[in-house]
Amino acid sequence: MTISLLAAQASNLDTLTEQNRLRRLQARSGIDFASNDYLGLSASGLLAEAAQSALERGVAIGSGGSRLLRGNDAEHEALEAEAAAFFGGEATLFFSSGFAANATLLSTLPQRGDLILHDALIHASAHDGMRLSRAQCQSVRHNDVQAFADALREWRMSGQAGTPWIIVESLYSMDGDQAPLAALAELAEQHRAMLVIDEAHATGVFGAQGRGLAAALDGQANIITLRTFGKALGCEGAILCGPKIMRDFIVNRGRGFIFSTAPSPLMAAIARSALSIMAKADDRREDLWQRVALAQARLAGLGISATGSQIIPVVIGDDSQTMAAATKLQQAGFDVRGIRPPTVPKGTSRLRLSFTLNASQSDIEALTGALAEVLG
Repeated sequence: MTISLLAAQASNLDTLTEQNRLRRLQARSGIDFASNDYLGLSASGLLAEAAQSALERGVAIGSGGSRLLRGNDAEHEALEAEAAAFFGGEATLFFSSGFAANATLLSTLPQRGDLILHDALIHASAHDGMRLSRAQCQSVRHNDVQAFADALREWRMSGQAGTPWIIVESLYSMDGDQAPLAALAELAEQHRAMLVIDEAHATGVFGAQGRGLAAALDGQANIITLRTFGKALGCEGAILCGPKIMRDFIVNRGRGFIFSTAPSPLMAAIARSALSIMAKADDRREDLWQRVALAQARLAGLGISATGSQIIPVVIGDDSQTMAAATKLQQAGFDVRGIRPPTVPKGTSRLRLSFTLNASQSDIEALTGALAEVLG
């Protein structure tokens, strides 16, 4: 009975298998060239000490309810106040994940009559939020400022009077390239548009004290940024940073916030410590960039271009060849993952190399040597 009721799902999985796109959970093993733990904090004693200290002072593990009920903890409030002061925003709001923050933001803030223009490579969480939005949504060519400008102009010329929303990532997680933020901010100012910047992969790595690529824009009335704690900061959760009305409106209208159990107060306490650690982690950032420079030099000899970030894709194209290459590298002791559609566009399957402090310079040299053999 169950099989027949789920026949369509079974057929879909069969199709994925035939296309060599079936996903399976895989235990972590080998040297880390796959995670987003860029500063090597996730398993560090620094965050373990922060957790222990929080427990000793009585911070709760669970929140017990949504933040509008009894789930609003002093640690949530303290994290939001400290994050707003650190990043320079008027207000922040804490979520359990970057996915939840993005989806809630885009399903709540843009209104009927507005226009959402999003970069073609924006994260899946943004797409899920936009599916629930009342606003019109339109994809724009990746990192093409003129395409954004043309779309805005055409929309206004059609007589629309709502608010435009420009949605981008500051650093794209599968390509490792940066958005032209200064030009996009200028465009948003000219067209009285809101600019939403996902800083997930830039926070902790770029900018003074790890404030990210959008640090110079924080505090402007038409700028909203998303920063996650689950990548370079090594723990979990995310904050939206922007004008106070953003926070107030989501607290009152954001279903993903209102009807969700509040994040763990313990995790909020750890995130507070992670922010402090990140601000003082110039030595870790310098060490990371030295490793990235070595990787770029070694990969250049294989014809693989640098991206200017800690993420470097090795585009193979064919799904099967990509996964075969990933398997060989894993068997050689390197945790490298193959990325296939729909995560990336069709025909651009790739190995996503992510460089963190969890892999030493000698590990990087060994990886690039193994990669040379695999690529032939």
